[in-house]
Amino acid sequence: MPRRGNSNDLVRRHNLSAVLRLAHHDPSVSRSQLTKQTGLNRSTIAALVGELAELGLVVESDPDGSRQVGRPSPIVAPHPGVLAIAVNPEVDSVTIALVGLGGRVLRRIRREATMPTVVDTVSIVADAVVELRADAERSARLVGIGVAVPGLVRASDGVVRFAPHLGWTDAPLARLLVDATGLPAAAANDAGLGANAEHIFGAGRGHSDMIYLNGGASGIGGGIIAGGRPIRGAGGYAGEFGHTLATSRDGRDASGAPGSLELEVRRSLLLDVLGITTADADELDARLLGSDAPAVRVEVERQLAFLGVALRNVIDILNPQLVVLGGFLGSLHAAAPGRLEALVADQALAVPFDEVRFSRAELGSDLVLVGAAELAFAPLLDNPAGVETVPA
Repeated sequence: MPRRGNSNDLVRRHNLSAVLRLAHHDPSVSRSQLTKQTGLNRSTIAALVGELAELGLVVESDPDGSRQVGRPSPIVAPHPGVLAIAVNPEVDSVTIALVGLGGRVLRRIRREATMPTVVDTVSIVADAVVELRADAERSARLVGIGVAVPGLVRASDGVVRFAPHLGWTDAPLARLLVDATGLPAAAANDAGLGANAEHIFGAGRGHSDMIYLNGGASGIGGGIIAGGRPIRGAGGYAGEFGHTLATSRDGRDASGAPGSLELEVRRSLLLDVLGITTADADELDARLLGSDAPAVRVEVERQLAFLGVALRNVIDILNPQLVVLGGFLGSLHAAAPGRLEALVADQALAVPFDEVRFSRAELGSDLVLVGAAELAFAPLLDNPAGVETVPA
């Protein structure tokens, strides 16, 4: 929920930010809705929209007036030519996408790469950026690069402190991308960015308190939205649900943590039981939901049991309104409808459990890329008149 505006000229930056953010979050918002949601008067909204249009950040259009009485209010939408580069390195690939304001994934490039190093990743991204810029419209402008990393990323400077599945330690990823591409770059944890994307554009819209858990090739991560805002932690490392204690069996996960959720709930185990060696998120989902093999059902049930233990702790501690499951965790949930809820209900405190519901992530395979793009768009959304874009 955006902060309410103020018509004082001294807070013009705040008001521009509030209006652009609303248009970004809802590309069908009208001027009258902007007036209502910001608390500003109509003439102030008209001036702010006009300034954002002159900056090339929004466009106005006439709405469909067939169902309206009286003069319709113009629609204020993000300019389609304002773009970000989104990046998601994983253990088996690096995905790079072009994302527009409003959370639209316009094009993606997936480069297969087994355990890409930081140098490999930067090189792949630099080449893909050249390709994406060549294919973009001539009028398009870039705000920068956002990277969703499966690991612990320091919020202050985009240094990847520890990405155990990739084998990265203290990697200055953001700085290296700036050097290689000439574009501003920022990096953060992939699941935390995914939580923000779902909160803005997906299943979490309208919810002030939600938990997001994502399962990918590089393990399990998560994000927390409390009071409508992301919870990052002191250094930006909050939400590592995959490394919480969930089993008593021997063994340590990739980070060295004993008994963690990632030991028992793993994408690779689902691939094994399905008899395949690799699959993207959509293919894994289709195969898992389409299988009636007993061994597959047993593995789904086994992994859900351990996921239920972790979610019991999350719900009892954080009391969310909503738990959103993404990646292969969403596939597990969909493969046995209602089973996860029943497992958690049997273990969690009744009062907080009664207030929570479970949902699959709505953004699908776009989720992490949309979240990474939000990271790149953040400076522009905070200061629309003070951040320069770069011609694509």
